[in-house]
Amino acid sequence: MPLPKYHRIYLVLREQVREGRFAAGLPGELALMEQFGVARVTVRRALAELAREGLIAREPGRGTRPLDPGPPPAAAGTEPMRTHLTGLLENLVSMGLRTTVKVLDVATVAASDSVAGALRLAPGAPVQKAVRVRSTAAGPLSHITTYVPAEVARGFGRRDLEAKPILLLLEQSGVKVGRAVQTISARLADADVARHLDLPVGSALLAVRRLIFDEQERPVQWLHGLYRPDRYEYEMQLSRVGSIDAKVWVSTDLAAHFQ
Repeated sequence: MPLPKYHRIYLVLREQVREGRFAAGLPGELALMEQFGVARVTVRRALAELAREGLIAREPGRGTRPLDPGPPPAAAGTEPMRTHLTGLLENLVSMGLRTTVKVLDVATVAASDSVAGALRLAPGAPVQKAVRVRSTAAGPLSHITTYVPAEVARGFGRRDLEAKPILLLLEQSGVKVGRAVQTISARLADADVARHLDLPVGSALLAVRRLIFDEQERPVQWLHGLYRPDRYEYEMQLSRVGSIDAKVWVSTDLAAHFQ
């Protein structure tokens, strides 16, 4: 059974609040009605759910502001995937060379608290933020946002990002890529991402967060990727290791498949 419209809107807004999108306040009801193409009663019910969860405060005459949501909930017993980039790097570069990319925006911005924390920078430090849509012959595949410390990103700009995978650009800038920490989860498409990926608002997406380190363990890129699950899948080859009574699964290979 499809999710009710108000609940899809609630889930999209909840993710955006947790990402710190609304530091200046949430859009008004009319703007949300237009964004999601729904009636006022639907928007109000979604906002009521956010307020009930303690994520927003609605103040008459002052609009709707986000409250500190704290860290996003994580599944019990889960940890980010850690891997050396020997196989993953080739796979990502191969995908970059076999698809086309459109750069939606690239600019030097002040790092938010979350971006600064991931890249081990001072809040407000300059970073290059690039937003791109990658496509295959079948159509749009992914919506990618990357953050790179400004001193690292000096060697490449919009034209370079349109022509080459960013990992190649990092290496050409003198970065010796070491390892990555990656988290894979599910997300819902907001209006902007849905438009670029040619999907309805609230569609399920595969969400990838990938933090790239150089060989000196310095973070050099933080990536937020949203992928259409009908055109992209992520495969891991697993092997059992350990003694008979304590065997665990470990990943030995990584591959992305897309169409």
